Amino acid sequence: MDIVEKNLLIIAECIRKNEYKEVETHRFELKDISANWGNDWYKTVCAFLNTNGGIILIGINDKNNAKPPYYKFTGYDNSDAREKHLKQDLPKKFSDKHGNILNLAHYISKFELIDFMGGKVAAVYVEELADDEKYVYYEGTAYRRKLTGDHALTLAEIESFEELKRDIVNSQELSIVPNVPIEVMNIDKLNQYIMRFNKGKRKGETLKTDLNHALSFLVRQNFVRDMQPTILGMLVCGDFVENYIQGKCEVDCYVLAPHVSKIAQSKEVINDNIIDLIERSFNFIWRNIQIGVTYANGGTAEPEYPEALIRESINNALAHRNYRNDRFVIIEIRPNESLMIRNPGMFERRQRIYLDTDLGKIRRIIPIQVARNPKLTLLLKIFDYWEGKGRGLTSLIDACLDNQIDVPYYVLSEGEIKLFIPTGKVYDEEMDIWLSSFAHYIVTKLGRMPSNDEKVMLSFFYKSERLNHLERYTILLTMDNNHNETIVALEENGLIFKNPSSIEIYPIYQVDRILMKKDFSHELRTIFGNEWLLLKPDSQMVLNAIYVHNEFASQTEVVSANRIGTFAYLNQFKKIDLNNYESFKRKIRLIFNQLEDKGFIVRKDGKSITDKGKPDFRIHKQWVAKPNLFQL
Repeated sequence: MDIVEKNLLIIAECIRKNEYKEVETHRFELKDISANWGNDWYKTVCAFLNTNGGIILIGINDKNNAKPPYYKFTGYDNSDAREKHLKQDLPKKFSDKHGNILNLAHYISKFELIDFMGGKVAAVYVEELADDEKYVYYEGTAYRRKLTGDHALTLAEIESFEELKRDIVNSQELSIVPNVPIEVMNIDKLNQYIMRFNKGKRKGETLKTDLNHALSFLVRQNFVRDMQPTILGMLVCGDFVENYIQGKCEVDCYVLAPHVSKIAQSKEVINDNIIDLIERSFNFIWRNIQIGVTYANGGTAEPEYPEALIRESINNALAHRNYRNDRFVIIEIRPNESLMIRNPGMFERRQRIYLDTDLGKIRRIIPIQVARNPKLTLLLKIFDYWEGKGRGLTSLIDACLDNQIDVPYYVLSEGEIKLFIPTGKVYDEEMDIWLSSFAHYIVTKLGRMPSNDEKVMLSFFYKSERLNHLERYTILLTMDNNHNETIVALEENGLIFKNPSSIEIYPIYQVDRILMKKDFSHELRTIFGNEWLLLKPDSQMVLNAIYVHNEFASQTEVVSANRIGTFAYLNQFKKIDLNNYESFKRKIRLIFNQLEDKGFIVRKDGKSITDKGKPDFRIHKQWVAKPNLFQL
């Protein structure tokens, strides 16, 4: 379900029940144009163009200032005049900083009529401008989206971005490749590009018969400068690219399986033009990822990673890599573990959150789109390899919160980005047993059992904190994600909270400190005194796990050696491996027997170790030391 469909369902429910739930975000806006197109309409379009793009839904009046607030369905009449306005007039309502009128049809090109409550609404999709084309102005003012409002940019903000834009305009992709003759431009490859370039246009570019005939177009497309090919030109239609731009057109692919000999492990070095480079890289991953069977769907075979996510991750790596650097992109597949894509480059400072707080380390990447190579990005869009909506990081989060992958993260080093996409799910066996061990505590705060979405969200924030502690960057959830209601419910009931060091527009959520706590040594030492220190680490670990279940789990949860064995195993190994799972649990059963014998734990029903029945244990809070304690 996409964001438009989801929000329309919410609005319809609000209208029927005379309720109000806010749906507007910094990428979703409601407009009532039943009277006419107004200045607010154009300001919002301008703000979306200048920020991260967005969707404007026409035909619903958001009476958020009323008391109480409510929605009014006004509808959308798709007359010829309105259709002409959206398709022809709207893209020409904006200008550059010099007042020159622009045609932004490329960025305002998707419109959708939707049936709603017996009438129609219209969705207008506005894409973010390429960085080298920002900012645009409406009636002399540039607007930017902040939270749910449109705000005029200050002169200082504009000047700061102009400085960044100068770097972009002189960007890596447009650099001339030295000592390369223009004759390496392949006309057949260029014509393939032109055919895609012409797609959907009434009047397109003619195909080229030879280099002279193509020269004007090559210059206009920035494929050639001063009669020499640029990096962009070589990537699109150059011959012998590996001889001229080396690592810039190379992806090295590996399958690293620890239990397979190096000779048997798969490897492919790909040198090619950009489109074939993307396709061949995808094909390598697709044929080498393990296929798992999802029995919940009738035994359907599913890949370890969604196909669309693999494609987008490859596209991002090649679109945003540093083309001043000759290092190549590396793809590593670790079966049943992770997919890693490493590319030369770095997130800009404004994209990174790096905080050391009293509540722990915070390392987050803000999913704002920064096109390092805007012309290449636009070109990939022409070839349908790029949506142009800044979706790369958001797609990773969507797949994660849909429980298709585990929490993705980045490892940053000097001039290099490594993206890791783990296999599995964010809400997995480890998280299930973690949440069930705190079930009573959670129900007390929430007033009910958590929903599946809430379990996924708690797992996401929990794992993000763990990864941040290891200096790994996770992706920040922004205000326009599809899970705001889940976050609000968890925050209102105290299961998550905003870190006080975060700012309003980029709130950083952390998990309730009790839920994050793993070590209850202080509490156990209070019960057992200094004798606690004489216990072996495994015995301390088992008592710690029993204490958590006694204090925070559901009262119906049976605290047995089997239960604690699974809990402790997943805490240590994250996933169950049948090769060592049973032997680990046998060790835990032995420790249980020793702890019961020495009186550290007792059965809740008061029975002894020789009695029959299913044992259910608790910490013996009135414990008295017995001889030979040190043996534990």
